[in-house]
Amino acid sequence: MNHEEKEKTPGTLLQEKLTKKWELAWKDLNQDETQKLTEVNDGYISYLTNGKTERQCVNITVAMAEKAGFKPLDDFIKTGKIIPGDKIYTVHKGKTVILFVAGTDAVENGMAIIGAHIDAPRLDLKPTPLYESDDLAFFKTHYYGGIKKYHWVTIPLAMHGTVVKKDGATINISIGEDPADPVFCITDLLPHLSQEQNTKKMNEGITGEGLNIIVGSRPYQEQDLKEGVKLNILNILHEKYGMVEADFATAELEVVPAGAARNVGFDQSIVGGYGQDDRICAFTALQAILERENPKRTLCVILADKEEIGSCGNTGMHSLFFENSVAELVDLMDVKKPELVVRRCLMNSEMLSADVTAGVDPNFTGTHDKINAPYLGKGIVLSKYGGSRGKSGSNDAHAEFMGKMRKTLDEAGVVWQMGELGRVDLGGGGTIAYILAKYGMDVLDCGPALLSMHAPFELASKVDVYMCYKGYKAFLV
Repeated sequence: MNHEEKEKTPGTLLQEKLTKKWELAWKDLNQDETQKLTEVNDGYISYLTNGKTERQCVNITVAMAEKAGFKPLDDFIKTGKIIPGDKIYTVHKGKTVILFVAGTDAVENGMAIIGAHIDAPRLDLKPTPLYESDDLAFFKTHYYGGIKKYHWVTIPLAMHGTVVKKDGATINISIGEDPADPVFCITDLLPHLSQEQNTKKMNEGITGEGLNIIVGSRPYQEQDLKEGVKLNILNILHEKYGMVEADFATAELEVVPAGAARNVGFDQSIVGGYGQDDRICAFTALQAILERENPKRTLCVILADKEEIGSCGNTGMHSLFFENSVAELVDLMDVKKPELVVRRCLMNSEMLSADVTAGVDPNFTGTHDKINAPYLGKGIVLSKYGGSRGKSGSNDAHAEFMGKMRKTLDEAGVVWQMGELGRVDLGGGGTIAYILAKYGMDVLDCGPALLSMHAPFELASKVDVYMCYKGYKAFLV
């Protein structure tokens, strides 16, 4: 017993032995970890800045994976074989990507899986978006995912997406990120004329049909032409992209906040930017698997689409693309009874549902049970369950898997905390955890806490980004 411990009372020593206090993760970082923290966050800020849509995130992911030695699944299908150590990726419809690293252990014994999502709340253009009113041209939008509509007015907006023309040609559009580009905007009332608006509830002051983006005001140069401003916009689009108005019907154009992710605070300890739910987990899981070589278990990272609207569609986790990809993998591993091995593999796998949760915000008290709440800067958050009210729609991880993850994180020096998504009966939310749990595998929600989640500019602690990366890497063995 050292001198400091001799000065402590028996009660103090007992408290230290028996109680748990979630500490700030910044406290015990050494120089090497501080350097790695900076490296990881610099990469993350770049990923966040350049990955404004799920398609862009897939393209960036594939580029990073190929640089790290990953090859397309189709290459292995041609050779007819996968062996331990092989690094594989597969892309589904350009919006979802899965990465595997083949392990030395039999695949039927299960994989270590991390699943995150790369879609984010946004505004989508309607199929017929362009109209003119009072000599101004607008695009109509339909919001995607859970947003507060008033967040999206009077801020600079960018537009990204894909247009498929009548002849089948594809055009990729990206406007509003380069400083030389124009941006777009949704208007709001000035305070002098908003007396009626101010009497409405916050969710009624700006309506979904009111989220119309101003795109121009200059008419085509011909006298007495009806809807000349609209025609001028169409003419600009035709000259630049070869588009006609009917092409909007076969387009996917997403409107997102313009501008780069940024450091926040005098100490630059916070990352601010759009889409951190859930690209923060996507990037850290990606970085973790890129650094793993010759694992014992087969490793898998899923970056999926459509989580914000219920994981539906053929690029969401309710689709069979993941199961089909595992079946392709198993078939190339030269096993007997591959169909049965797929079932055993999925049943015996372990998964982290890598998604964010809501951190305590001192500006908004009463939203959390603070004893069970997650905080910025206190490490990766383990959420045993999610859902709403009586855990409706939740996975609810078993104690045995919780214990195994606790041991894994502690041994790797990962700072972690427990957390729930808000006060009981206040709200709640879900992830993809329950979808993968249907296979019988153990699943746990595991990710960082955010402030201003689902807003155009979300906040995350850099040390939590680092602890996510470190925790995911410790799991992927």
